[in-house]
Amino acid sequence: MNEQSDENRVRLQKILANAGVASRRVCEQYIVEGRVRVNGVVVTELGSRIDPETDQVDVDGTAIQLDTSKRYVILNKPTGVVSSMKDDQGRPDLRRFTKDWPERLYNVGRLDAETSGLLVLTNDGELAHVLAHPSFGVTKVYIAKVSGRVLPQTIAQLTRGVELEDGPIAADKARLLDASGDTSLVELTLHSGRNRIVRRMMAAVGHPVEELVRRQFGPLHLGTLPAGRARELTTVERGALLTLARQAETPPGDPTQEQL
Repeated sequence: MNEQSDENRVRLQKILANAGVASRRVCEQYIVEGRVRVNGVVVTELGSRIDPETDQVDVDGTAIQLDTSKRYVILNKPTGVVSSMKDDQGRPDLRRFTKDWPERLYNVGRLDAETSGLLVLTNDGELAHVLAHPSFGVTKVYIAKVSGRVLPQTIAQLTRGVELEDGPIAADKARLLDASGDTSLVELTLHSGRNRIVRRMMAAVGHPVEELVRRQFGPLHLGTLPAGRARELTTVERGALLTLARQAETPPGDPTQEQL
C-alpha cells in the first residue's frame, strides 16, 4: 500500500462492503481468512486502511472495482450502426446507446457496421487499452451465417490455418452448428485483432459471411440482451473483466481497433 496521509485512506472492510462484496462483517471475515489482497499483498489486519483511488484490491483473486467514477457497459450492437461516437458520414453511431449514462463512454475495439453483437463501452481508458491491444489477445467468439454447406474438413482447415493476403491465420476453435439448405452456421473463437478477420477467413475457405454476430468478448457473454440494448456490467462481470485486465501487461503504443 502506498504511504500517504490518512485523509484519503478508509478501512479495508468498509471499502469492500461499499463495493458490494458482502456485508461488513463478512468482509472482516474474508480479511482475517487471508482472502483479501491489496496491491498483490495479502492483508489480514482488520484495522488496515487503503486509498480507494490508488490501491488495487482483490478477493479470492478477483479484482474489486473501487473507483466508482468508472463505468462499464455491454451493448448488443445492431447491424447498420458504426462503432464510433460520431460518424463523419452521418451514419447511425453509438451515441444513442450512451445517453442514459452521464459519463462520456467509448467503445473498446470495433465491429463493422454490418456485424452485430457484443461491444464494451467504458470510460476506463487503461482497461480499454489493454483489452483492445492486439498483443493482449483477448478471446472473442463469433457465430457466422455463411453461404453454402460447410463440411467437417472445412472446420478442420479453419483451425489448421488459412492463408490471407496479410499472412496466415488460424482459429483457436471452430465448430459447425448447423448445415441445412444453402447456408451454414459456424462458431469461431479467435484472439486475433486483424481487420475483418472472420469475414476474410470464411471467404478464403469458400463460404462468404452473410450474417455475423459476436457472442463473447473475454469473460463477457451477450446472453439474452436484445439487439440495440445496453446494460451495465454486473459485479461479477466487472470483477472478471478487471481481473483479466490487471493480469495483462500493457504493451507500448496505441491499441489497434479491430473490425470484423
